Amino acid sequence: MNESTKYEILYIIRPDMNDDAKKELVERFDGILTSNGTEVVESKDWAKKRLAYEIQDYREGVYHLINVVAENSNGIDEFDRLARINRDILRHMIVKKED
Repeated sequence: MNESTKYEILYIIRPDMNDDAKKELVERFDGILTSNGTEVVESKDWAKKRLAYEIQDYREGVYHLINVVAENSNGIDEFDRLARINRDILRHMIVKKED
């Protein structure tokens, strides 16, 4: 049996999206993870925060936090690939959590 690995994903959503579009974005990216065999333990908005520096003319962003468990990196890799090219996600970071 494969050993499961825990990851924490934090991404910043551009602040001028309406609630429905933001909800759709979050559901789409949660779905990218689950459809590639990654279990989403928690997915929640963390806070709207001022950015340390301007990104794409934005001075603040909505931080969204996801905790996941994965037996392989397929879902993580696909999330990373698609988050890089999505204009609504300003930045993202994926961290492997140690137990």
